[in-house]
Amino acid sequence: MMAGDSSESVHPFIPSDLILPDYVPIILSQSTILSVYGCASLLVVSFVWILAGRFPKISKLDKTLMCWWVFTGLTHMILEGYFVFTPEFFKQTNPTYLAEVWKEYSKGDSRYAGRDSAVVAIEGITAVLEGPACILAAYAIATRKSYSHILQISIALGQLYGTAVYFITSYLEGDNFAASPLYYYSYYIFANSFWVWIPSLIVIRSWKKICAAVGSTQEQKKTKRR
Repeated sequence: MMAGDSSESVHPFIPSDLILPDYVPIILSQSTILSVYGCASLLVVSFVWILAGRFPKISKLDKTLMCWWVFTGLTHMILEGYFVFTPEFFKQTNPTYLAEVWKEYSKGDSRYAGRDSAVVAIEGITAVLEGPACILAAYAIATRKSYSHILQISIALGQLYGTAVYFITSYLEGDNFAASPLYYYSYYIFANSFWVWIPSLIVIRSWKKICAAVGSTQEQKKTKRR
């Protein structure tokens, strides 16, 4: 082996010729990474559910939405924010848990390890703008703010747009970034599907709520004119 090749470590990602100088293999097992993420998510959701119960007249659906907004907001800010602002996470000799998460996820989409510009742009906007907005949406639901549904629609549409661009750019580039069908369907398809159907349901619900409120206001104006 030539000395100049020593920095080009072998990695588990596709394409195999993806250049990742000084790549450090994953230390944590897949089960450990997923278990920690699952437990952390459960703790967040449980805390928000209990906290939401302290606000008056909060329905179970609104409590569920609060849990979703806080969960997805923290995911955007912490997990995706780490990816955006730590470009060489795969080189860490003493990797953090978040670095391990992204190396594991890159088995389903190697564009993360390869720092694909489209992915970085999508995740950057999501982490910086949508993340804090999600937390604000949970607050708006709890305190029954008038802008709650407008904000929820705006964020949900942003998530749908970002997810669409994420999938479309992968398709246009050949859609060959997963190490195996298992990683493709479990990480790339299944894990991201939550940011398709949940925002879609939120858009439909909030749209109906806004239309109902506008319709009620118009009816009141008509009644006053009579």
